[in-house]
Amino acid sequence: MDTFAHGLWTGVSYEALKRNSKRPINVSLSVFWGVFPDFFAFTIPFIYMFGSVLFGRMSLSNFRPHTQIEPVAHQFPFYDLANSLYNVSHSLFVFTLVFVIVALMRKKVMWELGAWLLHILIDVPTHSYQFFPTPFLWPISDFRVNGFLWATPTFIAVNYTLILVSLVVLYLTRLKIKQE
Repeated sequence: MDTFAHGLWTGVSYEALKRNSKRPINVSLSVFWGVFPDFFAFTIPFIYMFGSVLFGRMSLSNFRPHTQIEPVAHQFPFYDLANSLYNVSHSLFVFTLVFVIVALMRKKVMWELGAWLLHILIDVPTHSYQFFPTPFLWPISDFRVNGFLWATPTFIAVNYTLILVSLVVLYLTRLKIKQE
């Protein structure tokens, strides 16, 4: 799924959780963790790519749309880096390790970190073999699911419609609570 949609789904989910939980929940921090895996994987490669285009070392015509096969490794210098960072940030094992370390260091669970887990779980069925299938079992296994390609117009329309409906429901329930 696209990073912006991850942020919106995290915001909706954690706002609903916050309303129904006795624990204090920082929705903004949750949104950060909800988009973190993609920012971790793609920020440095994007900056490299943008600089390469800006300074004429590469042309925009070199880049394929999401509906085509992923770039072959080594086709672009940043692909290997993005792929390696993607493996790390989309691994259930790495997430669990970080979650446990943070909980031990803080001596309490940081529930906002669960948004990172939500991101991984959403990506597993919404990435196909065509574009960054989610390496959720890395480094133990290279198994990946051939899910739906999130970049299709139909999926994007349905996804954002569901996000909009969820936001409206949250808004209406907030109004109802205020009126009571």
